[in-house]
Amino acid sequence: MIKNDIPCESDTFTHTYTLILKPDNTFNVLIDGESKRTGNIEDEFEILEPKLINDPAQSKPADWVDEAQIDDPEDVKPAGWDDIPATIVDPEAAKPEDWDDELDGEWEAPTVSNPEFKGLWRAKRIDNPAYKGPWVHPQINNPAYAPDNNLYKYSSFGAVGLEVWQVKAGTIFDNILVTDSVAEAETARAAYAGRKSTEAALEKTEREAREAEAAAAQKDEPADEKDDL
Repeated sequence: MIKNDIPCESDTFTHTYTLILKPDNTFNVLIDGESKRTGNIEDEFEILEPKLINDPAQSKPADWVDEAQIDDPEDVKPAGWDDIPATIVDPEAAKPEDWDDELDGEWEAPTVSNPEFKGLWRAKRIDNPAYKGPWVHPQINNPAYAPDNNLYKYSSFGAVGLEVWQVKAGTIFDNILVTDSVAEAETARAAYAGRKSTEAALEKTEREAREAEAAAAQKDEPADEKDDL
């Protein structure tokens, strides 16, 4: 797995993706011939065991304070704060003149939000004088780590696998080339470079045709139908 995703293209055009692995264990990812990510294979991919691991003999001290702020102990809730109701009887409401207590029951004035209500009281927050910052787990060398200078190298390829996660249908993958020549890969990419411009031109033509058809349909609508719309 790569540690930092490389965003792929999300439009509807054809694109070519190239991964170049070099003998110095570096890589280069190209999309449509343009470099999008370079780096060290070991650093960017989860292939080897990590060089460092958390020291299993160490753990966060029980008295470690990692709360950056606390309630101000000197901030006291004002007297009567909780006595203020959230709603009050509407002072502008009046019993309707045609209200009949016998038929309609006892009239009750509606309530409105109380402008004096201040909500739930919370103490002010202040910096915690005992705060020690986030605890960082000490690390040690990983005994399972073993460097490999040949991460780039594959003696043979029995298959090519694709794990596809997509949220819209219609994506097609084809024409997979495995080669030890960057020039050959570029030649193959160039052969498909014309697809993107052709697809873009076709999409523009179809869009313009749809817009023209819609404009013509709106122009031909009877006046009364336009008004209804």
